[in-house]
Amino acid sequence: MKTVLITGANRSIGFEAARQLLQHGYYVYLGSRDAHNGQQAVAQLKAEGFSQVESLHIDVTDSASIAAARETLGQKTKALDVLINNAGILGGMEQPASSTSLSTIKEVFDTNVFGVIEVTQAFLDLLRQSPEPRIVNVTSGLGSLTLHTDPSWKYYPVKGAAYQPSKAALNAYTIMLAYELRDTPFKVNAVDPGYTATDFNHHSGPGSVADAAARLVKAATLGPDGPTSQFFSDDNAPETGISPW
Repeated sequence: MKTVLITGANRSIGFEAARQLLQHGYYVYLGSRDAHNGQQAVAQLKAEGFSQVESLHIDVTDSASIAAARETLGQKTKALDVLINNAGILGGMEQPASSTSLSTIKEVFDTNVFGVIEVTQAFLDLLRQSPEPRIVNVTSGLGSLTLHTDPSWKYYPVKGAAYQPSKAALNAYTIMLAYELRDTPFKVNAVDPGYTATDFNHHSGPGSVADAAARLVKAATLGPDGPTSQFFSDDNAPETGISPW
């Protein structure tokens, strides 16, 4: 049975991805910064008839929490097949480059970039024990530097000094990690779930949580001939599904 760890999975897209991967027969470790919320999410999934799921307390901005989560998971399984780095924060709706505080930018980067890197490095040894390891970094279409310089792009006016640069940095890390692991069975990709109606954006997005989660699941379940080092985005590139970096 394949195993997956999803960070920030006690609600929204992460929670739905957990549900869909359970439907695919995976054993799901549902990561949550708040242990109580994680347990509640697991209880809900079990009430729906899923048994192959348990919560894992992990705060991606806390090194001690990450280390403890790695130790706990290592006692439960010898291999991890999939890591979905889903935890992320927005940092507020208005982020002008001229005035957004450095503390806000650092806070967003701590979760969206440094948290992803530390979690990935902590669990990489367990992923190496899988015959087909997959790493899915949940990014945003707003992380495309190419599109941010294209006035014809539909999201061209949506600029921000914290969130957008954090996702661009995450994309860059994804490329570097995929390159390092290019001669291994790893598939390492960045996935934009699309502009989805969630608490994250005050339910302003037009997309559904189910569709957004399905995009993560697709990358998590890639076969051995699947791509690596890609920026998947149906929103940015509906015809090809591959966004420019």
